[in-house]
Amino acid sequence: MIDHLSITTTDVDRAQTFYDAVLGALGYPRVYRRPEAIGYGERRHNPDAPPCISIYLCRGTFVPDNRHWAFRAQNHAAVRAFHTAALKHGGTDDGPPGLRPQYHPDYYGAFVRDPDGNRIEAVTHQREEKE
Repeated sequence: MIDHLSITTTDVDRAQTFYDAVLGALGYPRVYRRPEAIGYGERRHNPDAPPCISIYLCRGTFVPDNRHWAFRAQNHAAVRAFHTAALKHGGTDDGPPGLRPQYHPDYYGAFVRDPDGNRIEAVTHQREEKE
């Protein structure tokens, strides 16, 4: 359903370090870097391609809010890797990896705040794995 989305930052270099780690843990590569923006995923004409995610330098007053962006993970291990990478690279915990049965029985996600305070999540809808 989503083709692309934009997240704002006050520091593109800091955001690149953070998003390289957390989106890399989910298998979304960085595909471009400009002075005012970085991009992940691939924008192409394939309808099965993941969304393109852009991180833009904020122009004006930056005020994070409670909107959040959820990135699909392949499995539970990827959700945990996302959370670990986020905390290691300047993010803060906003909900550790785990089942969220209030959404549905197989909803497994982790929530973090990026260094600018944006809420992001990694989620898979796969059944619980044997660990």
